[in-house]
Amino acid sequence: MEFSKRLDLFGPEIFAALNDKKVALEAQGKKLYNLSVGTPDFAPMPHIRQALMDSAADSENWKYSLRDLPELLDAVCAYYKRRFGVDTITPDRVMSFSGSQDGIGHLGLALLNEGDTVLLPDPCYPVFITGSRLGGGVPYYYPLRREHGFLPHVADIPAEVARKAKYMIVSLPANPVGSVGTPEIYQEIVDFCNAYDILLVHDNAYSDIIFDGAEGHSIFNIPGAERCAVEFFSLSKSFNVTGARISFLVGRPDVVAACKKLRTQIDFGMFIPVQKAAIAALTGPLEPVKAQCAEYQRRRDALCGGLRSIGWEVPDSHGSMFVWAPLPRGYAGSMEFCMELIEKAGVICTPGSSFGPSGEGYVRFALTLPVEKIEQAVAAVAASGMIR
Repeated sequence: MEFSKRLDLFGPEIFAALNDKKVALEAQGKKLYNLSVGTPDFAPMPHIRQALMDSAADSENWKYSLRDLPELLDAVCAYYKRRFGVDTITPDRVMSFSGSQDGIGHLGLALLNEGDTVLLPDPCYPVFITGSRLGGGVPYYYPLRREHGFLPHVADIPAEVARKAKYMIVSLPANPVGSVGTPEIYQEIVDFCNAYDILLVHDNAYSDIIFDGAEGHSIFNIPGAERCAVEFFSLSKSFNVTGARISFLVGRPDVVAACKKLRTQIDFGMFIPVQKAAIAALTGPLEPVKAQCAEYQRRRDALCGGLRSIGWEVPDSHGSMFVWAPLPRGYAGSMEFCMELIEKAGVICTPGSSFGPSGEGYVRFALTLPVEKIEQAVAAVAASGMIR
């Protein structure tokens, strides 16, 4: 059978390759420290679990939902006002997706025509590339450079490229590089997109994981964003519900309507007990989210400070649940380094090459182990003799 040529657009799935290696070494009894996949190890709050279980006990809630419950849409609007101080979000500006990965992966199908230019950060989360290519888009990578703090620098995007661009994806705090936007950076991006009539797509998965006293924002805190932007807002990392796949597209109603039209062709709506869990998260207390952020910062300090203490110069991440580490001296290929690190130290991280053209030369760590385990992982790296 001849399969779709679309599959040729995508390389090997790196997380699957790392997991295969992990399984093989576990079978040999090797001690492993998994810092690769960004799924929180914290438990969901009890009131969120209870809301899901209470709803699941009603057999009526096991039928197709066919829509986002009105109380869910109202909860998103109220959350934006409570958390971000944004009071312009109305139900027609909100729809659910089964995780931001699902939403961004399908976005190009709703918005792009063959050959449309899409502005993507480099490095970036791989689904940014996938979703654009599935829609027939042609990526133009704007680099996130160390000299600019791994932040978007729109002044470097050529005007002839900007005039052709259909949408621009921005992710702050950024996965994988851990950079955090300021109001000034956000304003530059919004002004750029308005000037060139580009849809700004903000992936806002990590607004509650920001370190050193900085504050997480919504793109809609920025003047002018209402005209040009949509935002993917996820519950996964703030509320530890990654497996439930809960996110929302928020913003321009014409874009939301286009994505709803596509989704009705391939989906019958979010499982009602999951919608009820989302309502509980959105309307519940936020103090545990702040306490969890402080724990992520302790983990960052343990990992980055610990690696620096053994001679690996890893800068501190400023936000997200990731650390972006340049390869140690003597190494050139990120995938080869990752495989050697698993073999010699039992530490699993992700090669930077899987995050776009500029990712080579780096690896990504996820802050998904408690401090004491991270300290053990650092000790294992030191004992491996790989840092010289």
